[in-house]
Amino acid sequence: MLRTRVLTALVLAAALVAALYGLPPAGWTALALLLLGLAAWEWWGLARNPRLGRLAYTLAVAGFGAILVWTLGLWTGRPGALMLYPAYGVAMLFWVVGVPLWLHALPPAPPARIVLAVGVIVLVPTFLALVQLRNIHPAALLLSMGVVWIADIAAYFAGRRFGKRKLAPKVSPGKTWAGFYGALAAAGVYGLAWAGWAPLYVPPLARDVPGTPLWMLLLVEVLAILAALGDLFESALKRQAGVKDSGRLLPGHGGVLDRIDALTAALPAAALAWMMG
Repeated sequence: MLRTRVLTALVLAAALVAALYGLPPAGWTALALLLLGLAAWEWWGLARNPRLGRLAYTLAVAGFGAILVWTLGLWTGRPGALMLYPAYGVAMLFWVVGVPLWLHALPPAPPARIVLAVGVIVLVPTFLALVQLRNIHPAALLLSMGVVWIADIAAYFAGRRFGKRKLAPKVSPGKTWAGFYGALAAAGVYGLAWAGWAPLYVPPLARDVPGTPLWMLLLVEVLAILAALGDLFESALKRQAGVKDSGRLLPGHGGVLDRIDALTAALPAAALAWMMG
C-alpha cells in the first residue's frame, strides 16, 4: 500500500509541475476547473440522500467557479481581484469558526443540504486560489502547497514513531498529537528555508515587513494548522457518510478529495497572504 501511495504521489507531483510551468493561464484554469468538478462529484457522495442529483450538483459547482474566473478575468492570467476578498473571507470564517464547532459537535447525520452548501464554501475558494496563486507565479502556488505536503509527511512519520495520544479519536483514530507537533515543526523549518532560499516568492504579508523570517514562520504554522483542520473535517464527513474514501480515482489514495482535503483549508489562506501585502 505504501509503495502504491508513493508511486501515485510521484506521478501526480510530476504532472502538477509540468502543468504549472507548461500550460498557459487558460489551460491551467481549465485543469483547475476539471479538478473542481471531480471534487464536487465526490463531495455529493458525502451527503446522505441529497435531493439534488450528482451530475446537477457537479455542474452547478463547476459552473459557479467558471463564472467567477471568467467575470474576474483570472482565466487570462490576471493575478488578483478585489472580489476575491469576500470569497476567501467566507472560507476562512468557515475554517476558523465553523469547522471547530462542527468537529466538536460531530453531528451523526448532518442534513444533505448543509453538506452540499458547505461543499461550495470549501471547493470554490480552493479553485480560485489554485488559479490566482498560479497567475501570481507558479512558484507561489508550488511553495504554498509544499507547506501542506511537508506537514502531511512529517505528521505521518512522527505519528508512527512517537504517536500515543490520539488527536481526534472520534473523527480519525489514526491521527496523534505527536503527528500534529511533528507537522508544525517540519512546517516551521520549511518556512524558514522558504524565506531564506526563495525570498522573491515570499508572500508580501511576510516579505514587506521587518522580521520576515518570524512572520514567515507564523504564516506557515497557520497554514499547517489549517491543513490539519481540512484533513480532520473531510475525515468527519466521511465518517458521517459511512464511507472510507471519497472515491477510487487515485490508486492508494482514494479520491480527489482525499488528496486535496488539507489544501482546501490552506490555499485560500495562502492566497489571502499574497493579496494583503
